[in-house]
Amino acid sequence: MSIGHKLTGAARALAFAGALASATAIAQAQAPAEKPQYGGTLNIGMVYVTLSPLSWDPADIAWKFGQDTGLMYEQLFAGDLMKSKRRGGVNSFQPDSWLATDAIRGELAEAWEWKSDPLRVEIKLRKGVMFPDKPGVMAARELVAEDVVQSFYRLEKSPKKIPAYYDHVEKVAAADPHTVVFTFKNFNAEWDYRFGWGYYSGIVPKEVADAGAGNWKNANGSGPFMLSDYIQGNAVTFVKNSIYWDKEMIGGEAYKLPFVDKIVYRTIKDEATFYAALRTAKLDVLEAVRWSAVDELKKSAPQLQWSRALDTGGTFLAMRVDTKPFDDIRVRRALNMAVNKQEIVSSFYNGNAELFAYPMHPDYIGYYEPLEKMSDAARELFTYNPEKAKALLKEAGLEKGFSFKVQVCSCSPDHMDLLPLVAGYLEHVGVKLEIQPMEYGAFLSAMTTKTNAAGYFMRNGHTNPTTSIRKSFVTKQTWNPSQYSDPEYDKKMAEVYTERDEGKRQDMLKGMTREIIEKAPYIWLPVQYGYTAWWPWVKNYGGELRVGSERPGPIHARMWIDQDLKKKLGY
Repeated sequence: MSIGHKLTGAARALAFAGALASATAIAQAQAPAEKPQYGGTLNIGMVYVTLSPLSWDPADIAWKFGQDTGLMYEQLFAGDLMKSKRRGGVNSFQPDSWLATDAIRGELAEAWEWKSDPLRVEIKLRKGVMFPDKPGVMAARELVAEDVVQSFYRLEKSPKKIPAYYDHVEKVAAADPHTVVFTFKNFNAEWDYRFGWGYYSGIVPKEVADAGAGNWKNANGSGPFMLSDYIQGNAVTFVKNSIYWDKEMIGGEAYKLPFVDKIVYRTIKDEATFYAALRTAKLDVLEAVRWSAVDELKKSAPQLQWSRALDTGGTFLAMRVDTKPFDDIRVRRALNMAVNKQEIVSSFYNGNAELFAYPMHPDYIGYYEPLEKMSDAARELFTYNPEKAKALLKEAGLEKGFSFKVQVCSCSPDHMDLLPLVAGYLEHVGVKLEIQPMEYGAFLSAMTTKTNAAGYFMRNGHTNPTTSIRKSFVTKQTWNPSQYSDPEYDKKMAEVYTERDEGKRQDMLKGMTREIIEKAPYIWLPVQYGYTAWWPWVKNYGGELRVGSERPGPIHARMWIDQDLKKKLGY
């Protein structure tokens, strides 16, 4: 079933890549499948192991919602894990919010079809999908079209929604108990992502909304697990939903999901502690291993399995362009040239990073353009040149230097180590940083309320090719810490969204990426590689991280535990 109106340039590229899949991957995919076992508990440290859930209510527009609730709240669409590399496909399912056109499956949606006059998508929901009984909140009942309708309008009416996010939607209505119709004012290239498999797209029943969706004790979805306990700063515990609808195909046989009885998402703020938890098997899976810890863990726990992937978020120091002296492009470009980015790759990351992979990610086939193909003005910002930096600062009237405050989240060990190094480079050209570490809640609030300091050091997810540009550089967007604003740039972004030809969108976004790199609202920094590790008793898993927007739930729900192997290894 086609996702509709996304043309096939990327799909053709992916299909070609699939034809060239390695013999190893094919052999693994064709190997006799182990018969899954039921039972047991999985303890998982997710990608953001240091962070507790931000909200249980999608209307709060919290970016971690899908990560924290994806075992419980299902969506219309999800990534098709049958097309993963582990199964012989080409999809890593590691990007934070990017699904290739041909790697999307219906989750709650069984079928969908585009129609014209008016422009609309008619979605047929699966029948027999049940919400389990939740004492004091709701009785068990079937999911119906009105659940999708009310879930959409709770987001659309939320005072916290992203500006213009749903402006392309004319209305959403239930044509019958299992048919939802989305009628559009105009085509939007992100129609399926923004509500179908996006960050806030979980379908929440009205009874939960009425009881208070923000209270974890009221939470109840149609997914494979039910939320049973939450201790802030410690753990989120889910137990099996015995009436879950979906199955997993293994070795040609369909098995009822989920396999394990319980999944616990651990929150561990100290880096040494979560590595110790992995090493001693208190964590079965850890999705957040820095390159610097890998060698030691391989020595101390040689049975661990590993996956390596280029981070799906960019690290940078945002400079508020509405604040002097960063309203002067010469200053912003100077600070980029003052930082030895090649040395950061070779020395700080020991080669475990790429010089340029943000705001476009190399995984975005057809959208990504390598640095060597960009303009001299863009490439210059990634070449260490402190003398030219000083000359530009002098030209801007700042030959005596200046100082400014930089806010950084104390939740990121990598950033707490990297920012002082950046500060050292800048001090060589007369620029001093006042570093202000902040707890995550206060740090995030500073950006979302646009009260962040002149300097803001962060990692921001690429999301997908269109959103990466829109959220970071369009006027008044939530995730725009540089407060970048250019009416002409905003206009170009709007044109991207209404363009139906994907090839044309790719060319448009390449041009916008070149332009924003040259304008330098950020000090662009390298993108590091990250690692995922898991014990060999964790089966039906290959390091996949997401099947939607920060949503690992369907991946975790398909894992099973080889209890005999676990005992054999002494655990």
